[in-house]
Amino acid sequence: MRQLTFVRPGLVEWREAALPVLASDMAALVRPIVLGRCDLDVGFVRGLAPMATGEPIGHEMIGEVVDIGDGVRHIRPGQRVIVPSQISCGDCRNCRRGFTGRCQSVPFAAGYGMGRPGDFGCAAADLVLVPYADAMLVPLPAGADPVAMIGAADMAADSWRAVGPQLAERPGASVLVMGGLASVIGIYAAGLAVALGAGRVDYADEDSGRLAQAAAYGASPITLPGNLPMLYEIVVDACGSAETLIQAIRATEPEGVLTSVTIHLREMTPLPMLEMYHKGIVLRTGRANVRTNIPPTLDCCYAHGFRPDRVETRLYGFDAAPAAWMDSALRTAAVRD
Repeated sequence: MRQLTFVRPGLVEWREAALPVLASDMAALVRPIVLGRCDLDVGFVRGLAPMATGEPIGHEMIGEVVDIGDGVRHIRPGQRVIVPSQISCGDCRNCRRGFTGRCQSVPFAAGYGMGRPGDFGCAAADLVLVPYADAMLVPLPAGADPVAMIGAADMAADSWRAVGPQLAERPGASVLVMGGLASVIGIYAAGLAVALGAGRVDYADEDSGRLAQAAAYGASPITLPGNLPMLYEIVVDACGSAETLIQAIRATEPEGVLTSVTIHLREMTPLPMLEMYHKGIVLRTGRANVRTNIPPTLDCCYAHGFRPDRVETRLYGFDAAPAAWMDSALRTAAVRD
């Protein structure tokens, strides 16, 4: 079968790989029908994040179940499902606590198409093995358009963790998103905050296109470089630069919460710890627990009107997935006929 493969920065291609088979009674085989290019994929193909030659690439997927193991109880062939980007058993200590991005039954942080240990391949393939079908797969709501909902499979779920729990704890709070490297994730964070009833949502970025996309969700755009108008209760760092992270810290009000949804690739990133200490802010970073975050993200879509497809998406046919991954557009997806 074909599997999308990273060759070097600037080049991905289809390569042949072994066809997956049901590995256990708990597994399922899924045929991808929509592939979304994640912000992390952009980092890989543009050489901003490291990936080894020959690694499978691509992890945001909605698909159709083709076959299931004898022990699968809640998923059936023919169902359309969201496939989380991370492998999780649903039963280990971490999974039971909702830490599905750190499942203890597989190599640490195993997932699809991100260069992690575990040999699970990628989502951008003709067929994908899901080792824990009942624990991982989320049925697509009846009548939902998989193309419109592809953002909820990964990037919007990543964004939700930065604003959803915080706004549940602080209804009507002010929100600032510092946009940048995690481009769509930052825009989604702004859109989710608006949908969830934040009292004020500002989106700061130096890119006019991203500013316009955030404004389409109802966020107030702030052009960088420049000063921020106030301090905020909830702040999201989606930029990826140490300098902007410090600016985000300084824009967080006392006892506020700052979540970094991007990857700071330097070995060491200096922080104004004394200032953070006096202000008493919370700084969170790390991989999202995607499987845990998908249901509340879907709830935000259906109960609060959030639309992942509001970010303009350039669509390709499934066979043209390599071109979709190399496109310079903000958001791309590959769709099977």
